[in-house]
Amino acid sequence: MYNWTLIIARACFEELQSDYLIYWIFMDLTCDSIYIADMVLRTRTGYLEQGLLVNDEKKLRDRYLQSFQYKLDMVSVIPTDLLYAVVGFRYPEVRMNKLVRYNRMLEFFQRTETRTNYPNLLRITNLVMYIVIIIHWNACLYYTFSKTVGFGSTRFVYPDPTDPEFGRLVRKYAYSMYWSTLTLTTIGETPPPEENGEYFFVVTDFLVGVLIFATIVGNVGSMITNMNAARANFQARIDAIKQYMAFRKVTKDLEKRVIKWFDYLWTNKKAVDEREVLKYLPDKLRAEIAINVHLDTLKKVRIFADCEAGLLVELVLKLQPQVFSPGDYICKKGDIGREMYIIKEGKLAVVADDGVTQFVVLSDGSYFGEISILSIKGSKAGNRRTANIRSIGYSDVFCLSKDDLMEALTEYPDAKTILEEKGRQILLRDGLLDLEVSAMGPDPKDTEEKVAHMYNSLDVLQTRYARLLAEHEASQSKLKHRLTKLERKWVPPPPATKED
Repeated sequence: MYNWTLIIARACFEELQSDYLIYWIFMDLTCDSIYIADMVLRTRTGYLEQGLLVNDEKKLRDRYLQSFQYKLDMVSVIPTDLLYAVVGFRYPEVRMNKLVRYNRMLEFFQRTETRTNYPNLLRITNLVMYIVIIIHWNACLYYTFSKTVGFGSTRFVYPDPTDPEFGRLVRKYAYSMYWSTLTLTTIGETPPPEENGEYFFVVTDFLVGVLIFATIVGNVGSMITNMNAARANFQARIDAIKQYMAFRKVTKDLEKRVIKWFDYLWTNKKAVDEREVLKYLPDKLRAEIAINVHLDTLKKVRIFADCEAGLLVELVLKLQPQVFSPGDYICKKGDIGREMYIIKEGKLAVVADDGVTQFVVLSDGSYFGEISILSIKGSKAGNRRTANIRSIGYSDVFCLSKDDLMEALTEYPDAKTILEEKGRQILLRDGLLDLEVSAMGPDPKDTEEKVAHMYNSLDVLQTRYARLLAEHEASQSKLKHRLTKLERKWVPPPPATKED
């Protein structure tokens, strides 16, 4: 940035170079030192080879020395400042070779954009910076063009600097920047050109200005679209629900509850579908994120406290977040228990049948329904809910369904036995276990379910086998077809004749 902005300014505005020469020499030496240090760092920057980080110094050095970037870096550190001894200090453009390091700046911006949490802000900042640099260069070129044509010779060029009002360095740069901004953005009136060279200069500026304007509109439009993408998608869902409720003539009270529920999701940043966001990650990373977010919550449940790590990983991937509105029933007494719930945030009340009397309030970290999804034989409650649980305010809970639990336990039969034993101990302690029924053999219904599951698995295997067999036959047919074509094209060599 230092070289891209100041070399051209020092070359065009002589006072800027001559009045602060000592400072520029010091800054130039500092910049060159940074360039050399960056080259040394590049010889020690690792890279990935077959997925492994290479740290061998010789390999790193050889790779850098053979790259095109090394050639650009060597050009940028050529000590062209020595030409000052020949042409004098009035020509800082001898340092123009330093500008070839621009790609290092672009690399910095790209990596920062990938790592920052505010990519749109960084993109806008970069866009403004690029525009300012272009306007700055154009201002310097305008001043140089005016000097070449003659200051004050026409209304188009810069006024005569012998006039005290236009002789100061600040005024020269400010006037040039003002003219450059009006011309490139095409938003203001400037003195018309009079000479042929002035016409060509203005035409070139207008063409550059059109490109800049198109770039600004395109980039800003893209950024605004990206910034509002989440809100637009969320609003589309709300509009679809509103249209459906109006079409079905839903009551106004229920419609207000639905809209308030959506407002709560957006206000508390809970409108993001976790599965949709994480689906682009590989299974391993998705599992690690789920473990990091949900594992501590799942371990609070008594029956899962000492389970093996593999089962917990399977379960955290199956937890489904749900949000309940004030007054919503999570479950009612007598309902069939197909899910268990873990409260992440909010308050739930165990209420009487009237829905008003509260027996106990459950808060963050509490859980319920864990016994009903195990279907423990001998449970006096069966798999029915034994209480009414209602949300007091907006409540965020995690839900684990019985089907998901059983699917995970098929791979961990020992863990299933341990969980069922823990459930029996809890029921026995609470006096909800019928020992006679529990001591009996397996429930015929369970056996029927297992047989039905085996039949379903067999059907799936048969379908897969039929598909594989069809693919194999198709490949064999293609192979035979290709062999037949080759046989037709092949011409046997003529038989050898015996010499007389």
